[in-house]
Amino acid sequence: MKRVSFAEFGGPDVLQLLEAEEPHPGPGQIRIAVRAAGVNPVDWRVREGQVLGAHPIELPAGVGLDASGVVDEVGEGVEGVEIGDHVFGEGASTYAEFAVLSAWARMPEGLTFEEAAGYPSVVETALRIIREVGVQPGQTLLVSGASGGVGSAVLQIARDRGIAVIGTAGTANQDYLRDLGAVATTYGEGWVERVRQLGRVDAALDLAGSGVIRELVELTGDPQKVISIADLGAPEFGVRFSGVAGSVPAALAEAAGLISRGRLHIPVEKSYTLSEAAQAHIDSQAGHTRGRRVVII
Repeated sequence: MKRVSFAEFGGPDVLQLLEAEEPHPGPGQIRIAVRAAGVNPVDWRVREGQVLGAHPIELPAGVGLDASGVVDEVGEGVEGVEIGDHVFGEGASTYAEFAVLSAWARMPEGLTFEEAAGYPSVVETALRIIREVGVQPGQTLLVSGASGGVGSAVLQIARDRGIAVIGTAGTANQDYLRDLGAVATTYGEGWVERVRQLGRVDAALDLAGSGVIRELVELTGDPQKVISIADLGAPEFGVRFSGVAGSVPAALAEAAGLISRGRLHIPVEKSYTLSEAAQAHIDSQAGHTRGRRVVII
């Protein structure tokens, strides 16, 4: 089978599309014929060697955590899923023709493989950081860098829970944020004052890593009311960096429910082939994403 992998840490040029042995599921796992794989910032962070504590790997290594596809092998002890089922979930080395998943859920009716691949890590992250930051219904959450995949999920989940959201993004994405239920404003010079004019901020999330931790603490008045998933220097300001996943199966179940109820939709901004994986990483690292990027197999 074909698989994207890398033999050394570095830039996008270390990614190679090679022939590899097919993986097989162990106990509690399933294998899928991959139809699409989600492109996440953690993918290029791992490739660069940034987050080895959360995702320890041995080189050479595959790339990717999220995928959708068709079940074609079921590991020992697995119940409730059969060969031929359409699922989406999280595993390892998902930029490949076949991948093993350790957490999964059936794809909601009407969802394409391309769309489904963009949800697993994104929704788990969104649910986790909303919980960790402690924001409650009736309060206001500020989301810095709100137009990407995690931001798109946060805005919609918050709206479903009765939490008001202020989102910052580039000029081109203001209407997109409003469509997702946020009060939108631009980042750049003067953004703190623009946010202040929109009202009280009870909690804040840094999703872009654009050097705004100090300002988010200032706006909330408490570093414990700020969470970052993108700025490794956040702890210097007393702010928690959240990088270790919670219960992925629970997150997938909640995602499936939200999607089925029409309360969550994350558009796919761009799709790539396996041979275009390096470009997918370049584009992801550049930011300014609206929704999700995926690799189509």
